[in-house]
Amino acid sequence: MKLTATQQAVLALIAERIEAEGMPPSQAEIARAFGFAGVRAAQYHLEALEAAGAIERLPGRARGIRLLVAPETPQRQLPLHEAGAEDTALRLPVLGRVAAGAPIGADVGSEDYVVLDRVLFSPAPDYLLKVKGDSMRDEGIFDGDLIGVHRTSDARSGQIVVARIDEEITVKLLRLGRDRIRLLPRNPDYAPIEVLPDQDFAIEGLYCGLVRPNR
Repeated sequence: MKLTATQQAVLALIAERIEAEGMPPSQAEIARAFGFAGVRAAQYHLEALEAAGAIERLPGRARGIRLLVAPETPQRQLPLHEAGAEDTALRLPVLGRVAAGAPIGADVGSEDYVVLDRVLFSPAPDYLLKVKGDSMRDEGIFDGDLIGVHRTSDARSGQIVVARIDEEITVKLLRLGRDRIRLLPRNPDYAPIEVLPDQDFAIEGLYCGLVRPNR
């Protein structure tokens, strides 16, 4: 079973807490760390991790989580002077903002550049966009994150895309039906967006990872 970005992040949190404190986080601590509305969301991701064989949960224990699989290496910023950076580095422009909520107008022009290790993305991104809003929270995409975007107009149902609707830009889960296109949030506080026949709609790119700036 392939883990979502949020499940990978929860797995990484569990590994970090076990290494630092000798015990895993509680469900309440996981919920607070990811901004979940309650422990049920944390429990859902733990159930998915257990089903995937990444953890084992021990019944009757408040922190009964045993790590079975090491988390993927987290994304990190790569200094230009680091050895080998010239061979593995991507210098990516930050092209503006993308809404994780209601669509907002995309800024034009590059605000900044970030240097990242290319092996941490799949596929390789062409640029970064700064997220505004929290409608993709349960996918591990939070307000202020920089998301990598692979420029393409092709996408499959079930992929996370950056889409343009009447010159507005948003990041959502794409759901293609027989006669309609829907853009789904990953936060129950937000309603899906249904693309109307008379709207100007296009896929701008695929989400391929994120960077979380130090706050």
